[in-house]
Amino acid sequence: MQLNTGLVYAYLFQKNQGKQLKASEIPAWQAQEGLLWLHLDYTEPEIQSWLNEAANLDPMIVEALIATETRPRCTPFQNGFLLLLRGVNLNPEADPEDMVSIRLWVEKDRIISTRKRQLQSVQDLLRRIEQQQAPNTPGEFIAALTENLTWRMRDTIEGYEETLADLEEKVLSGGHDEVKNELSTLRRHLITLRRYLAPQRDALTRLHTEKFIGLTESERLQIRETTDRLIRYLEDLDAMRERAMVMHEEILSQLSELGNQRMYLLSMITAIFLPLGFFTGLLGINVGGMPGADHPYAFWWVCAGIFMFVIVLVLMIRKKRWL
Repeated sequence: MQLNTGLVYAYLFQKNQGKQLKASEIPAWQAQEGLLWLHLDYTEPEIQSWLNEAANLDPMIVEALIATETRPRCTPFQNGFLLLLRGVNLNPEADPEDMVSIRLWVEKDRIISTRKRQLQSVQDLLRRIEQQQAPNTPGEFIAALTENLTWRMRDTIEGYEETLADLEEKVLSGGHDEVKNELSTLRRHLITLRRYLAPQRDALTRLHTEKFIGLTESERLQIRETTDRLIRYLEDLDAMRERAMVMHEEILSQLSELGNQRMYLLSMITAIFLPLGFFTGLLGINVGGMPGADHPYAFWWVCAGIFMFVIVLVLMIRKKRWL
């Protein structure tokens, strides 16, 4: 059974050289020829049939390679290991936190990887192959791929850091109204990105600590360095989440203080006009004997008295430092 559709790349690695193979050349491959890498689009029905029928893989492995939803993990088997990873989505008009998955089955002489969307880290690996820097062993391949995946996250995380710093300046300057939506979006992005990076850290940690076939000590050290870098990124994400929470609390504090100021102002206005309302209401009762009802200047005397009362009340409030 040949791979006609769904084959993204097929390479044969030997002595730092990468030879691209056609679909018709894959069945004739022998292990002694060199390391074979097959990069497949798992959404194609032909690829799914090939993995089930012609790839000589355990059904559990095939299921992981073609699953719609996956989380990063590393699972050892008798003759290889299954490695599920994710990278930031750097495709045009895509959100970086909508991470792209790549699934790998790694044997001593063969690597099968599957994906749905293009991953820039794989393109970085292809450029190294074109520059005659192809991996000779599965360990070199995995070390290079994981390094590319991790380095590609740097720009995204630094971009979030800059955005957060800008939002902090706006919050400190009192511009909380325009920050709330941006801050909520940023917090959602940080949470989503960390959701996948945390299990990926665990997968890489298991990869370089356990004795998997095809990994030399130097390759383990390289993967460990990549894992340390990923851990630093996770720590940066945690720090940004904390800063975002503090910023959110600061916005709530500013809004609460602003509301308290407005309520206080209304209270002062009420304190001034409530006695006046009582006084004018008392003068407005329609009963006989109201003083000054027949006096031509009584209205102006009442207005002058009210004005003087307001002045005295305001001076008293200021003296007590209520306003």
